[in-house]
Amino acid sequence: IDQSKHSLFGASKVAADIAVQEYGRYFGMPTCCLRGGCLTGPSHSGVELHGFLSYLIKTNVTEGVYKVFGYKGKQVRDNIHSEDVARFIAEFIKSPKIGEVYNIGGGRQNSCSILEAFKITEGLTGKPMNYEYVDKARAGDHICYISNLDKMKQHYPAWDITISLERIFEQIVSSWEVRIEA
Repeated sequence: IDQSKHSLFGASKVAADIAVQEYGRYFGMPTCCLRGGCLTGPSHSGVELHGFLSYLIKTNVTEGVYKVFGYKGKQVRDNIHSEDVARFIAEFIKSPKIGEVYNIGGGRQNSCSILEAFKITEGLTGKPMNYEYVDKARAGDHICYISNLDKMKQHYPAWDITISLERIFEQIVSSWEVRIEA
């Protein structure tokens, strides 16, 4: 983490990460820090700066304009459904570890770029994606983030991702369509 730029949001996550590890190590507490990719699901209410997939889909459903910041829309994120996160937490509770750290995200199979997300969303809603391109990436933003889930799967072999990227999109589209109509 040294010699690289971070967002304030990212810096706050690092501080919490270290605190969780130290409580585990100092006091022998069963703790784990989950370093998340994009955690999402049908009830996610993403906004422009956080929760890209939910916000992108909401923008399409409401026929708004989505802003793409830098990288020509090719930035890649992995997406994990909240139910898969909850299932991991249940596995951790059954067999807790002390001061452990895990990456939790969709991995390679549940990853997509913003441009790919546009196409998937358009296919589900039948609406074109309206967007504008801002030729400057957000400070501290990364072009690609895909979680390595190997350690998590090694420590908890009963856990795996059960909700596909396609299903995540379907659920979020359905949820936003219902919420917008209400």
